[in-house]
This record gives sequence, structure tokens and C-alpha cells, in this order.
Amino acid sequence: MIIRDIQTKDNAAIERVIRECLIEFGGNRAGLAWEDESLSHLADYYRAEGRAYWVVEQDGEVVGGCGIAPFADSTEICELQKMYLLPSARGTGIAASMLDTAVAFARLHYRRCYLETLRNMTAANRFYAKHGFAQLDAPLAGSEHFACDAWYIKSLKEE
Repeated sequence: MIIRDIQTKDNAAIERVIRECLIEFGGNRAGLAWEDESLSHLADYYRAEGRAYWVVEQDGEVVGGCGIAPFADSTEICELQKMYLLPSARGTGIAASMLDTAVAFARLHYRRCYLETLRNMTAANRFYAKHGFAQLDAPLAGSEHFACDAWYIKSLKEE
């Protein structure tokens, strides 16, 4: 498996991966990434300054991805966004490598990294806690995904 920057040719494949994962966990509803306007053109969305998106490719097929973008136009806080892997790529260690790539990029631009997810994505919640994200009791002000029910934050710099 390889992790690489998203390209325009990956848009349809990563949208399919994200939608399949959301359906798997009951996330195909309002208030979640399911309705994000950018979902069909992620390569364009993540092209802006302070943003990046990576896809995971296995045998020439996109099987996952994740991105970093400013949270609510903040210059201090970014958001880990749209981190999904198809079942065939889970448990392989690629998620940790993908997260390392994202956090390394985030450290160049931000002080903290925020993320939102669903509690029923139990493996994802354990994964984020294991990788230094502290669970929050509520979303940060400015959150657009009102249906998320688990929130995490991680310091990226020495405070």
C-alpha cells in the first residue's frame, strides 16, 4: 500500500470509499460528511493553502484517505477530515502511517488538530485515543457536522 497526494483522477474513487464507509456505520445522513458539498471534488478542495489530502492505494485501487484543513477558518486549529479506509485496508497499520503523514503536515501550519467522528465507530475512537487525541465533551464552536457525537483534539506543538 502507498500513501500519496490526491489527484483529480481520484475524486470519484475516494468519494465511493467515503460513502461506503459512511453507509457501513449509519453515517449516510444529514449533519455528516455525507452531505459535504466538496465530497465529489476533494482534489480541488484540498488544493488551497494549509490543506492537503492523501489517498491510500492498494494494487492500483484507492482504498482510503484522509485530509487536513483549517477548522472554521482558524489559523491555529486544523481538522483531520474524511479519514476512512475500506475494510480490506483496516488492521494493516496503514491508518497509523496515514495519520503520521497528516499530523506531520499539520505541524507545519497549526498548533492543534481537531476531529469529529461517531461513537459507534469504536475502532476509530480507540485509534484516535491511542495516537494522542484527547476526547472532548462537546464540539468546538464552528463545527459544521452537527450529527457527530465524538470529538477529539491533539496538541501539535509544545505549549
